[in-house]
Amino acid sequence: MSETTTGASYAAAGVDIEAGDRAVELMKEWVKKTRRPEVLGGLGGFAGLFDASALKRYERPLLASATDGVGTKVDLARRMGVYDTIGRDLVGMVVDDLVVCGAEPLFMTDYICVGKVHPERVAAIVKGIAEGCVLAGCALVGGETAEHPGLLGEDDFDVAGAGTGVVEADRLLGPERIRTGDVVVAMASSGLHSNGYSLVRHVVFDRAGWALDREVPEFSRTLGEELLEPTKIYSLDCLALTRTTEVHAFSHITGGGLAANLARVIPEELHATVDRSTWTPGAVFDVVGTAGRVERLELEKTLNMGVGMMAVVPAESADAALTTLADRGVDAWVAGEITERGDQAEGAALTGDYAA
Repeated sequence: MSETTTGASYAAAGVDIEAGDRAVELMKEWVKKTRRPEVLGGLGGFAGLFDASALKRYERPLLASATDGVGTKVDLARRMGVYDTIGRDLVGMVVDDLVVCGAEPLFMTDYICVGKVHPERVAAIVKGIAEGCVLAGCALVGGETAEHPGLLGEDDFDVAGAGTGVVEADRLLGPERIRTGDVVVAMASSGLHSNGYSLVRHVVFDRAGWALDREVPEFSRTLGEELLEPTKIYSLDCLALTRTTEVHAFSHITGGGLAANLARVIPEELHATVDRSTWTPGAVFDVVGTAGRVERLELEKTLNMGVGMMAVVPAESADAALTTLADRGVDAWVAGEITERGDQAEGAALTGDYAA
């Protein structure tokens, strides 16, 4: 009997409610791993609950919020059929924006949009989000999985998330704290993170014609494995830094590159100079640049070039900052300094050549 004689249904329109319910059951164990004492209830309610009385210990708590996605990196996850790492990218992009102002990430929610719900695939994505939340010290209190048949292909998906954090008002970090003579401490990235993948995909697929299973000697692994390397999550490292030494500002190096993101936290009267000779970008940046014949300026305004987070600290605090980060397994170094703006047209600039 055809649908025209039996009447339309949600299932016939392409939405599988039972598959969605199964996805929720599969993800529950992973979400449970992110639980903080302030979280009330469990997964499946209409809203996530967080006990705000925990903020009573603050004199003047400021709530910080951030939202983001992972861009076209999801296309690589789809092509490779690897879904349990992209969630860590999502968490990193959200919580490391929160920590820039000194905020402790408290909780996140996620939004997963799919063409067709494959329960195990959705659960794998949430597994990655949960693992990222554990690394960030925040709770995953809820989310939404939306099935959009007819708008997305059966294997297509996208992810987004929002996070909330808190910082004491008198410990808020930012441009107002930065002074002449401060130094810039760079923290190494784990690779491309989650920015610039439209350029990267154009280079490796359209220009170079490479396949994701191509073995790349410079990476000692396949192209796909390198490109799916999860974003490093710095939130707990940055918070540790604020507890052990004086910090004036952080800058999360995302879309727009190092100079543009650092300039966002530099006051108008000051200038940040970052010396390229203090580090060697990872092989992936050179490979992308060479394969696509991408000019250095274009690379630098699109990719992080090996630096995922920067801290601006007083010069006398630099050694303590580096010690704290080293103790936490973070590769870090003094990469620049803060000076008067003078006739400099921009808030931050790169100088010199990268170390060989």
